[in-house]
Amino acid sequence: MSGPAAQHIPHIWQRPTGQVSDPFAWIREKSDPATIAYLEAENAHSTEWFAERADLVESLFGEIKSRVQETDMSPPVEHHGWWYVTRTVEGQSYPIHCRARTAQEANDPAQAEIMLDQNLEAEGHEYFDLGVFDLSPDHSHAAWSADINGDEHYTMRIRDLSTGVDLTDEIPDTTWAGSAWSRDGQYLFYVTADAQERPFKVWRHRIGDPVTADQCIFTEEDERFFLGIGTTRSDEWIVIHAGSKTSAEQWLIPADQPLADPICVRPRTEDLEYELDHWGDQFVILTNLDALDFQVMTAPLDAPGTWTTLISHEPGQRITGVETFASHLVIHRWTNAQPGLVIRERSGETWSVPVMDEPHDAGLGPNPEWTSRRLRIGYQSLTQPATVAELDLDTRAQTIIKTTPTPNVDLNMYRAERIWVTAADGAQVPVDLIRHRDTHGPTPVVLYGYGAYEASLPPWFSVARLSLIDRGVTWALAHPRGGGELGRNWYLQGKLLNKATTFTDMIAVGEHLIAAGICTPDGLAVRGGSAGGLMVGACVTMRPDLWRAAVAEVPFVDIVSTMSDPTLPLTVTEWEEWGDPRMEPFASYMESYSPYDNTVPADYPAIYITAGLNDPRVSYHEPAKWIAKLRLLRTNDEPLLMRIEMGAGHGGPSGRYESWRDEARVLSFLLSVLTR
Repeated sequence: MSGPAAQHIPHIWQRPTGQVSDPFAWIREKSDPATIAYLEAENAHSTEWFAERADLVESLFGEIKSRVQETDMSPPVEHHGWWYVTRTVEGQSYPIHCRARTAQEANDPAQAEIMLDQNLEAEGHEYFDLGVFDLSPDHSHAAWSADINGDEHYTMRIRDLSTGVDLTDEIPDTTWAGSAWSRDGQYLFYVTADAQERPFKVWRHRIGDPVTADQCIFTEEDERFFLGIGTTRSDEWIVIHAGSKTSAEQWLIPADQPLADPICVRPRTEDLEYELDHWGDQFVILTNLDALDFQVMTAPLDAPGTWTTLISHEPGQRITGVETFASHLVIHRWTNAQPGLVIRERSGETWSVPVMDEPHDAGLGPNPEWTSRRLRIGYQSLTQPATVAELDLDTRAQTIIKTTPTPNVDLNMYRAERIWVTAADGAQVPVDLIRHRDTHGPTPVVLYGYGAYEASLPPWFSVARLSLIDRGVTWALAHPRGGGELGRNWYLQGKLLNKATTFTDMIAVGEHLIAAGICTPDGLAVRGGSAGGLMVGACVTMRPDLWRAAVAEVPFVDIVSTMSDPTLPLTVTEWEEWGDPRMEPFASYMESYSPYDNTVPADYPAIYITAGLNDPRVSYHEPAKWIAKLRLLRTNDEPLLMRIEMGAGHGGPSGRYESWRDEARVLSFLLSVLTR
């Protein structure tokens, strides 16, 4: 099964490093029938490969499905006299959003009022993604939006919750960047994008008026900045957030004065990041002002740009969020590659919320009540399913409300641990491992990572992952530089002209897993998506001999060509993360690790690549060009597959059953290669 061969059409890129030949540049033309024919040929090739392993795919899909309680419900949450739940029903792909006047009624599907059934809205569509679901202040209406193509263009509607019928208001081409209601529920604010898919305009819509009468109240001209909109937790203020990768600016509108002009909190300054929330008689600001790992400051209501320190910066302990309540703050902080929650009372008393001993994720659940002294918190780990607990702030007692059911799973059969791996320059890279309790000695290992945008990946529970572990595979989550797990410096050491550190960290982890006897010498796989797909591609092209298999999901692999074209979606906003390859030194540096540019004749591992035809974040042509070049130049015949979703985008297929089947294909690929 050699796979389809893409045609060669001469094309030359002019770069600061010189001329570069790219015979597959034509694949960028989505409207070209030859492009679609080639993508369909790749899909046919992967379909044939998976068809030969249909029994394994179906077995894995069945295992995943058997570990999920398909008919389930979230714990009811109270808000302004209503109790809200989200439930799923066996056989249905999407959630159903409900409410009732009591918790008991909310728990009873026969009594709860259905606000929005995503299954009904998804009927007739291959793809469905719910964007905004935003209740009006009096809970009589809900603004909701949906994307039915995977291109992240959402149509927004307004539902009358008393009748379950949408109003005539219908707003096309909105974004994922939020919404906000005025206090009286008469106005709705939303965001639209420019031709490069950048959210850049905030609009005000009066309920009942035609969309053509909507007013643009804010436009962001700087192409480095994205806009977002929302309300403070107190619902007192509407906040417009303008943010680039390195700086931010916020604007305020009183929620009870929707026609007022936005007020700037503090004008943008290079390398100054901040975000604001309302805390009763003052504002709270999270900022990196004189604080590499951020500090919490306060400001008077009448002078939001005048800041005073409330919680000081602690080097290496990155504060990632602050949530306000009437009587307290909740601080989200990463310490030693571990997320945690800290409570800061109005009195100044500060204490950490205990959760679990093993590496885990921890955060807040839904807590819409501004005055509550009881907090819903959530946590999970590699061996602990997602758990919701209620924390009494006065007694500090925790009561478990719900642990996600995992039928047909004995959680005692799995063990997790954290190890630290020495990188090439001596840095210590944290790695979280999970394996079966009956597994000893070297095993095949699937190594997962991301390492970009200061995104920190806490350990999370996965029922799908257990299908690997039950077959004797160890799963590893690495935290390379480029992420934010060990503070802002951990991120800075893996971006721009330090980007290759992410890849050398992952390679060091892979080498250690083999040298330490955790992984069999020929049993190492690497997996990642998007920027993590770039990581996979770079690791494969830098050390093709190290890996037995690789899974690159919607991978950002043609980085130089893409980042040289400011007309492509999101390019300009990304220069602060990767650099601008139209000039040196970025041109040479980015070219030195770009997977597409560094694909040369070699024996490559088995590779499975995914893509989405409508993906606005990583265009389909990047993985498509890469697999074409791999197939042309490789000197061996390991499986080389690409599956492109022709009706979806960056997140792959929508609907839980299709997502499970998609994951079953990935697992069948890994098992077929690692355990043969």
